This record gives sequence, structure tokens and C-alpha cells, in this order.
Amino acid sequence: MPSLRILLLTTLAMIAFAGNSILCRLALKETGIDPASFTSLRLLSGAVILWLVSLHKPVVKTTDTRRRHHGNWTSALALFTYAAGFSFAYVNMNAATGALLLFGAVQVTMIGHGLWRGEKLGRLQLTGTTIAIAGLAALLLPGATTPPPLASALMLVAGVAWGVYSLRGIGQEDPTRVTAGNFILATPLTLGLSLLLRNQVAFDPAGAVYAILSGAVASGIGYVIWYAALPALKSTTAATVQLSVPVITAVGGVLFLHESLDLRMVLASAAILGGIALVIVTRNNGEKLR
Repeated sequence: MPSLRILLLTTLAMIAFAGNSILCRLALKETGIDPASFTSLRLLSGAVILWLVSLHKPVVKTTDTRRRHHGNWTSALALFTYAAGFSFAYVNMNAATGALLLFGAVQVTMIGHGLWRGEKLGRLQLTGTTIAIAGLAALLLPGATTPPPLASALMLVAGVAWGVYSLRGIGQEDPTRVTAGNFILATPLTLGLSLLLRNQVAFDPAGAVYAILSGAVASGIGYVIWYAALPALKSTTAATVQLSVPVITAVGGVLFLHESLDLRMVLASAAILGGIALVIVTRNNGEKLR
């Protein structure tokens, strides 16, 4: 059983990850900052804090230090795509819905990658995947609380990009330093986006503070805390505990953004998170389709 320290670190990391959605939605709803500027400030501040942390970490000895300890452009592009899609989607989407779509897309991407590599789904895994996809579909069906199509598409793209980024990070021996490198490489990409959209730039001091908090604290420090807890967690625990992020986001949306949760949102959340949990647990238990 994880120690009290590991439980505390894990809880703080999940709150930090949920905080990204709250801070982004808060900035774009309550202040005048534009999504491109928010993205640039988020990635830049994340790069700075991760770089500072990596300076004080001992270098892990590997046979290929350069490749393992620095970011690469493919991962940086995936990180940028995630961050930009995330920000632009939250212009017209509440925090809870965005987090649920993002998380669902991430997990479906990772499950799909496993299938593409020849992994077989067990009966319960197939059932869980079907339930989760049905929950996503229900969330996007036309209705009074359906998020706008463009915002939904952007958040799904962000989720796929984050899934790709996560898959590329599996097995890294020094994830903090690699993440710092990817944030640094993603920064010129996002600054280029801001330059491209310079006619739409709208700076707002409060929005800038939210963006910096999102990048430096919720992203940068959040990842450092998560990587500190991760080695002590079983793979099943590490995967299933992340199911709490959309739930924490929903609670934060109610408390800080005065968002409401309708029955469809609750049922879709139960289907998506429950289905994914079923896939994760049965996958790690080694069930195979007969």
C-alpha cells in the first residue's frame, strides 16, 4: 500500500492537472486574454520552471544521454498541439466537459495504439471500451448542453495529441528533464502561433497570471510531483487514479466557475470513466479474449 507521502503527492498531482482546466477556462471566461497568448505564457512558464528543477536533479546515466535527457521535436509538436487545442477549445466550453473530452480522447488514443500494435482486447476490455466510446458519443449528441462542434473537435484533437505525447514518453529514464526539453522546444512553436495571430492578441494582467500559474504550477510543478510519486505506484494504480482528474475538474468548475452539472453530463461521465477503468484494470490483470 502506498505510504502517506505517496498518497499526498498523488493527490496534489491530480489537483494540479485538474487545475489546468480550471485556470484556462477562468482566464478565457473572466479575463480578456486571447487563447494564443494564454498558450504561449503557459508553455513558456512551464519551460522555465521545469528547466530550473532539472538543473538541480542529478543526471541519470544512460547509454544515450543526449536522446534520453532532452526533448525532441516530434514530442514538442504533440505538446504544442495539445496545449493550443486545449486553450482554443476552452473559449466556448465549460471546464468539466472539456476535461472529460480530453481525458476520453487520451485514453482512446492509447488503447487504439495498443490495438494497432496487435494487443488483443479481452471481453471486459471490449465492453469497457464500448461503454466509454458510447459515453463520449452521448456527450456530443445535439442538446441544450452540447458543446459547440468546433470546440469539441479542438479538445478531441488536443486529447489525441496528448495521448501521442504520453505514448512517446513511456520508458523515459529521466522524465522531468525530458519534459523540460519538450516544453523548451514547444515554446518557439507557440510564440510563432501568437505571431501569426498577432491581430487577435489581447493581453490581460489577470489572464496572464492565470496562464503562468497553469504553466509553472499546474503543469510544471504538477509533473515534478507526479514523477516523484509514479515510481512507487503500481501501473494499475497510476492509470486509474487519473480518472479522478475530470471529477476534480467538475467540482472545481462548480466552485470557481459556477458551472452546473446536468443529468446527461453525469451519466456520460460515469460511462466514460467507468468504461476506461474497466479497460485499465482488466488489462493489467492480463485478461485475454478467448
